[in-house]
Amino acid sequence: MGFQSFTSLFSLVALVPSAFAVLETTGDLVISNAAVSPDGFSRTAVLAGGGVVGELVTGNKGDNFQINVVNELTDDTMLRSTTVHWHGIFQEGTNWADGPAFINQCPIAANNSFLYDFTVSDQAGTFWYHSHLATQYCDGLRGPMVIYDPDDPYADLYDVDDDTTVLSLMDWYHAKAETLTFPAPDATLINGLGRYSGGNATDLAVITVTSGTRYRFRLINLACDPNFVFSIDNHTMTVIEVDGVNHEQLVVDSIQIFAAQRYSFILEANQSVDNYWIRADPSTGTAGYTGGINSAILRYSGAADSEPGTPAVTSVLALNETQLVPLENPGAPGEPEVGGVDYALNLALAFTGTTFTINSYSFTSPTVPVLLQILSGAETADSLLPTGSVYALPTNSTIEISIPSGGLAGFPHPFHLHGHVFDVVRSAGSTTYNYVNPVRRDVVSTGAAGDNVTIRFTTDNAGPWFLHCHIDWHLEAGLAIVFAEDVADWNTTQTPSTAWDDLCPIYDALSADQL
Repeated sequence: MGFQSFTSLFSLVALVPSAFAVLETTGDLVISNAAVSPDGFSRTAVLAGGGVVGELVTGNKGDNFQINVVNELTDDTMLRSTTVHWHGIFQEGTNWADGPAFINQCPIAANNSFLYDFTVSDQAGTFWYHSHLATQYCDGLRGPMVIYDPDDPYADLYDVDDDTTVLSLMDWYHAKAETLTFPAPDATLINGLGRYSGGNATDLAVITVTSGTRYRFRLINLACDPNFVFSIDNHTMTVIEVDGVNHEQLVVDSIQIFAAQRYSFILEANQSVDNYWIRADPSTGTAGYTGGINSAILRYSGAADSEPGTPAVTSVLALNETQLVPLENPGAPGEPEVGGVDYALNLALAFTGTTFTINSYSFTSPTVPVLLQILSGAETADSLLPTGSVYALPTNSTIEISIPSGGLAGFPHPFHLHGHVFDVVRSAGSTTYNYVNPVRRDVVSTGAAGDNVTIRFTTDNAGPWFLHCHIDWHLEAGLAIVFAEDVADWNTTQTPSTAWDDLCPIYDALSADQL
């Protein structure tokens, strides 16, 4: 499987004005190295489509996606192999295209390409993609993904929903990821621009709106670590979507958004024509807004080309996760009582000082991807590696996972489950169990000491699915497990491409400096 280009299929659309280059369902996503300085500090990075924020991948509900990831990485001070995970996409029948290295595939070696071919049959909303190899996405390789719904139930509530209304938040590091251990970020970037404490007054992202117009903004936390408290001065936000799931309208004035979470909100441009601060205060790194850090600008058409003068105010309508109610088919699976499911599992989290453990085991990547282990002849889930980190889940069953925080080092930990959304029957900061209409999402904060965040889902999607902390430094330190769902059917439901079969032999033949 040598270097291959699908330029005949490439669809790159440059819109003016535009926040992102757009790749629509089919084309090449080129992964390359380049020097960038989004906050005024120059460093080489790993880029998807040439930008600090990767190309916006878009399509419609029901579309087939054929994204050919072309690995042109050359900088051996960072990883040269790569993978791409399509965060929040269920990958029903295409578990091999989910992206996590050594769970669902071997990495794509430099000077090679790999076609991710999957159909998004019954999902719409706000998603994203990122490298899922070690901590590579902390060096870049992260971007937004939006699946539009032609029958969006909220379509009459907004006027604009396009590439200009995607809002990306990310942490940025001046040092290479492989040299860092539990670091604090140097800067916050909003739509790929920001400033660092002590740096120069570099350009900030400007989001332009027209007075009297209603916008559907899609807010994505692309961070490796921090959660952000997000707000827009003098404006409220009406939340309508959480992690790709429509929810009942909820008016807020600030949103605490954890790593990998997404929210759609409607903003009405109903204030005086002026400039207003967009704020994203991080949980790690330099907090506050001195010198324009952690900030972007909301600019009304006709306003002066200047920075806002609006002061920070105290939030009075902060988003509370327990107030989020799914719009369609609310209600958790199972019986309305603790443990009222077919299979219940408690995850005991711990930190040794250097590594994290779940139920006494620290996750380390196997040398053979979990999916390939079964396809190569492993007979039972019990024989799957890594030992102690793979949990067999029965098919067509109700599942309950409890994750008591215990005030684990580095809290709060945002946990993400691949291949599913789940109902959060007990949220962080709450002792109440809600089985009737709990929030439904794919990333949840496990909170602080005293919390026992509990989620439920149904096993209806065969394959190995990662459950892990989405603080990438913590995942690298072992804070993860794998659910082996419906193992008996992997050989009949999973039919990877020939190119997928070739990934491991090519990767295994690489020398240390080629990895």
